[in-house]
Amino acid sequence: MFKKLKFIIYTQAFSVFAYYLIQVYSMTLRLRIVNEEKWQSLLKSDRPVLLCAWHQQLFSAIRHFRTYSKFHPGLMISQSRDGDLIAGVANKTGWHTPRGSSTRGGKNAMAAMIKHLNEYGFGTHLLDGPTGPVGKVKAGIIKMAQETNALVVPFYITVQKAWLFNSWDRFVLPKPFSKVTLTFGNTIQFPRDDDRQNFEAQRLLLETTMLPGLILKKTDFQIR
Repeated sequence: MFKKLKFIIYTQAFSVFAYYLIQVYSMTLRLRIVNEEKWQSLLKSDRPVLLCAWHQQLFSAIRHFRTYSKFHPGLMISQSRDGDLIAGVANKTGWHTPRGSSTRGGKNAMAAMIKHLNEYGFGTHLLDGPTGPVGKVKAGIIKMAQETNALVVPFYITVQKAWLFNSWDRFVLPKPFSKVTLTFGNTIQFPRDDDRQNFEAQRLLLETTMLPGLILKKTDFQIR
């Protein structure tokens, strides 16, 4: 029975079903967007922009991120079967999805993502995906920003009521009709630097910037 269920979940038809289910569910959320205009004005003036977030918080942004399809956004997704499902939903939302991760197909996916950023100038990266550890910024986003001269824009959510899953990423699912605020931080530029210590300093800077927005316990469910 479980094998049959997994087979259904990983079909294209289920991806379409999941897309519409997420859209309907997300419509119940009372969404508020903060500080979006600044980075969009940079993007419209042909400055590449790379949004970044923790893996746990992407669900809350799916509904609003559908409005970004006009910018031809890119999002690197793992080659796992779970990645197939996520990519199917993202493609329906208008997002391009180079496939790969740090553990499988990462080199080709990174090259495809860099090519996408150079061509269209816009994308999003999940800092700790696809397998964590939670709260650890991986090096890929720094390399992408350096190679494309993209400005990195952190974003994070605050939520009034949510379920916090016992998964590696502490996945956050806002409860229906909850207030959710999606906040974009200030832009960060990472100039090309081949020195390993300087590269690590850039990675740590982004990690330090992002950690306050990480949700790890139920007391973090509040609108600030």
